Amino acid sequence: MSNFVDECSLNVRGGDGGAGCVSFRREAHTPRGGPDGGDGGSGGDIWLVANHNTASLLAFRDHPHRRAPSGTHGRGAKRHGHKGEDLIVPVPIGTQVFDWEGVPLADLVGDGDRWLAASGGQGGKGNARFLSNKRRAPGFAEQGEHGEERWIRLELKLMADVALVGFPNVGKSTLISRISAARPKIADYPFTTLEPNLGVVRTDDGFEMVVADIPGLIEGAAEGRGLGHRFLRHIERASVLVLLLDLSPFAGATWSEQEAILLQELGDYRPDLLDRPRLRIGSRADLAEPEVLADFDGPAVSAVTGEGMASIVGALRQLVEKARAEQAPPEGFVTLRPVLEGITISRRDDGSFVVEGREALRAVNLNDLTNPDAMDVARERLDKLGVDRALGRAGARNGDVVHIGALSFDFESDTDMVVQPFDEPDLDDTDLDEVVLDEGTDR
Repeated sequence: MSNFVDECSLNVRGGDGGAGCVSFRREAHTPRGGPDGGDGGSGGDIWLVANHNTASLLAFRDHPHRRAPSGTHGRGAKRHGHKGEDLIVPVPIGTQVFDWEGVPLADLVGDGDRWLAASGGQGGKGNARFLSNKRRAPGFAEQGEHGEERWIRLELKLMADVALVGFPNVGKSTLISRISAARPKIADYPFTTLEPNLGVVRTDDGFEMVVADIPGLIEGAAEGRGLGHRFLRHIERASVLVLLLDLSPFAGATWSEQEAILLQELGDYRPDLLDRPRLRIGSRADLAEPEVLADFDGPAVSAVTGEGMASIVGALRQLVEKARAEQAPPEGFVTLRPVLEGITISRRDDGSFVVEGREALRAVNLNDLTNPDAMDVARERLDKLGVDRALGRAGARNGDVVHIGALSFDFESDTDMVVQPFDEPDLDDTDLDEVVLDEGTDR
């Protein structure tokens, strides 16, 4: 079973907020102590954090659910509930986040980059928060909000300085094993490498570069043949491309034909890949015919004998240093989903109206709406939000059913909005010059 996973689905759910407490002081010699219910604690958030110690998305393959702790409920004596701890979910550097429809949400390209995957619910207010001059003994409190829950898609694009690109069984794995400490599986048959391998190349003076061994491409990979798209996406972040071309008589195609096919596939997938610095390297030089070596105009190496290894490390270093000097440090982008502010009104097929929005839901999120004082608070909140006016503009009339969360009620308004029809005057061509539109009139 492979230990490398580069795409997965993840279900995240923030912690629920704790409920506010309904409590009254009950002490000796204090017959009317008043309300002292504490607030509930907010639920924990879920954060995706890029971590250089995490190599793949394997941790999510068999366990795709992450839950943040919930806040605790409030208690008497104005004791507030504890906030749920935030849940930190480590992901590999280079992880991209998409929603279920494929819209990009975040790109975590640096160690420590973080993104809020699911927000925890707010804790409810205790009954002590509802004390007022006209409401001396509130017998209700707020419920805690549910944490945000959703499915997201994670895709990993390797962060490497150099990407080794070539046909299957061309010697990429052997090459990376000779120039780095990577130990990939090596065998003499096509498609030995079924997953990308990373190797860190270190020189004596402390210079380091990361080299990625990309599984062998085949003709048609840009159109998705084989696992083309999954392999090609790992090339996107590489600063330098190495085209590894088989010079042996067993390749099945000349090195020039191999190069043409590889460049065609890269260009079809992403045309800008052809603008990247690249180095052409001939492999299996120990098996090549003399005339082939003479015709090849790049460095030739043999991973078996070690011929040319030192020279290509030096050439790669020069290209990587130049690319690093010309490129700005990568910055992660976050495409934020706008948080729904205020309220929105929609209408169901049965003619009833639905009020949506976080503020509207919190307005009726009380634990006992059979309590007259609680209903007064809910009405005050909804009136402050302008729900009645919004429903009137949406066409609601007295007696229409309105839904806000789990609450349903009949709409009642002191004023019925009546839309007067606009009678357009009959104008002929001679009257057009005499018509003057008031300022603000829609044409």
